Amino acid sequence: MILPQPEPARLAKREAVISALLGVLPAECVLHTEEALTPYECDGVPAYRQKPMAVVHPRDTSEVSRAMKAMHELEIPVVPWGAGTGLSGGALSLADGVTFAMSRMNRILEVDLDNRLAVVQPGVTNLAITQRVQHEGFYYAPDPSSQIACSIGGNVAENSGGVHCLKYGVTTNNLLGLEVVLSDGEVVRVGGRGYDDGGFDLLGVLTGSEGLLAIITEVTVRLLPKPEVARALLAVFDEVEGAGQAVADVIAAGMIPGGMEIMDKLAIEATEQYAKSGYPVGAEAILLVELDGTASEVEHQIPAAEEILKNAGATEIRISNSEEERLRLWAGRKAAFPAMGRISPDYYCMDGTIPRAALPKMLALIRGLSEKYGLRVANVFHAGDGNLHPLLLYDSNVPGELEKAEEMGAEILKACVDVGGVLTGEHGVGTEKRDLMSYQFGENDLNAMQRVKCSFDDSQLLNPGKMFPQLHRCAELGRMHIHGGKIPFPDIERF
Repeated sequence: MILPQPEPARLAKREAVISALLGVLPAECVLHTEEALTPYECDGVPAYRQKPMAVVHPRDTSEVSRAMKAMHELEIPVVPWGAGTGLSGGALSLADGVTFAMSRMNRILEVDLDNRLAVVQPGVTNLAITQRVQHEGFYYAPDPSSQIACSIGGNVAENSGGVHCLKYGVTTNNLLGLEVVLSDGEVVRVGGRGYDDGGFDLLGVLTGSEGLLAIITEVTVRLLPKPEVARALLAVFDEVEGAGQAVADVIAAGMIPGGMEIMDKLAIEATEQYAKSGYPVGAEAILLVELDGTASEVEHQIPAAEEILKNAGATEIRISNSEEERLRLWAGRKAAFPAMGRISPDYYCMDGTIPRAALPKMLALIRGLSEKYGLRVANVFHAGDGNLHPLLLYDSNVPGELEKAEEMGAEILKACVDVGGVLTGEHGVGTEKRDLMSYQFGENDLNAMQRVKCSFDDSQLLNPGKMFPQLHRCAELGRMHIHGGKIPFPDIERF
């Protein structure tokens, strides 16, 4: 689809914005041609697209601050952009806004192994941190499936998890401090280099705030010593509900594995074609379990885990006997999302979290919805912490299939809330789940969240149109004043 040409007033506004940006930044840091803007029209949700007026590529904090001040003076909305791998439409650009792409701020500024921390810019990829310190026996624990590409700034904005978050936590559990730029250009530091900085937990508030409160310009992360031993077990099941029950049984036995991941038959077949990890094609489900720690601890846990898995219905159990075997088993799981391209033109990746005990019930419900809507579903998820990632397969070239996938996805997310879970585990709310927020939260809850936003961004210029199903002006929520009138929502081209 071709977007309509801007009206004269908007064209003049765009020229003023570009002129203001070129007044505070080098020309190489400002993109504004149609061709240059195309890569920023969508994040990892290609069904929704919108080109911004311009894209800024700052190289340091001072350039972010100057550009933000310029946009604040012109009352121009700003959308922070990490690596564009997000799966909730959280980085979707605005037609009347400017996208701040942070990929040029990609340096590891400091590694302090004595204090087990690293200071990095937001454009550093997740995996690059581990690669920098692994020769010294350390690593950065959160490991999203997209860790080879996703940025640490985006991880903080979405509070990303990963396959090992069950034992080692998500992003917020592995942060020490942040440097951020507020909507008026002010530079602020929260947290520090220790585990408790005192005062209000502003670090916790900013983590997972999805770009609505500030732009992240520096991150201080915790580094962990690599476990002495890590072994992976692959358990095969005749039904996916049995694999779900096995997860609950392992945790109930007092065992906390490094990670626990379930994949169903469709996901197994697509992944094995793509990654060649040795997964059992034809099996209804597999459960990956990783045990790590000291050698004696892991050797003690392996037979205990085997017994639990067999009692839950596992028909076969494989155990990695080398680091190469362990990595190969995990490589298949981490390749599951791109592998879907072999079996479907499009897929809609869901992200909801439920209590572990509800896994069997939820899996049965998803199977029923698949039959109801006539769409195939590949189940891939972080089973240990109940973070579901059903992949709804559809073809956008078939009229009505995208709408069916959206409707089915909404039913899955509502069911997550109904069984005591939440709408998102790590992908964020963005635009995808924005209109479902009122299903989980009441009006008072949503207003309280908006008051937090007003405290950081009373002009409502940072990533407007995301997260909240209905926005109020800050004055309506007890603030004195905001710039402008109507709160902007994104102008989205829907594909």
